[in-house]
This record gives sequence, C-alpha cells and structure tokens, in this order.
Amino acid sequence: MRYSYEFKKDPFGITRIILPEKLSVFSDVFEDISTEEEADEYIGYVKKVLEGEYEDFEITLNATSINIKKNVTIAEHHYRIDEPFESTLETEEFLELMLIWKEKIVEVIED
Repeated sequence: MRYSYEFKKDPFGITRIILPEKLSVFSDVFEDISTEEEADEYIGYVKKVLEGEYEDFEITLNATSINIKKNVTIAEHHYRIDEPFESTLETEEFLELMLIWKEKIVEVIED
C-alpha cells in the first residue's frame, strides 16, 4: 500500500479509515460501505474496469460517488462544506484499500 492509513472509532463508535488529507473523500466513501456483500460488489466493479470489461464505472452512495477508470478513481463528496470536495487515487490503490476495508468490516462485525 502506497498510502498511509489507520482505523479509528468516531465519537459514535463507528469505525472509520483515516487517510491522508488529499484522499480524505475516500474515507467518506468507505464509511458508506458497511457490509461485506456491498464491498464485494464494488470490488467486482473495480476488477472489471481494471480487466477492461468495463471502460469505467460510476457508483453513487449516500453522500459520495466514485468514478472508476482504468488508471484513476475519483471520489466526490456531494455535501461537504470544506475542501477537498474531490479526491483522486490510482485505481490499483483504490482496489487495495477496498480489500483492506472489506477485511475491517468483517472484523468489526465479528466483534
């Protein structure tokens, strides 16, 4: 993994992935992905883009959306008051973070 990350519980006890500021919109994206099944679905879309089955793929979540392209994935937050409103990440790195997040979801559910 090229980028640093850590997991923290917010004041409401919800586990969040904390990423560097320039990638912070992706933290909000992952917060919207709350089940292993949902993570698996999105991981499948990312893999299909990387394998060339899809040229790109867009997913709209509660407050965020992601546009997955072969080389980059762009996350946008629709309701943020302060910048950044958008973050960009290499799609391979996004896939790796998705896999890490999926493992964390499973861990949190088992606790």
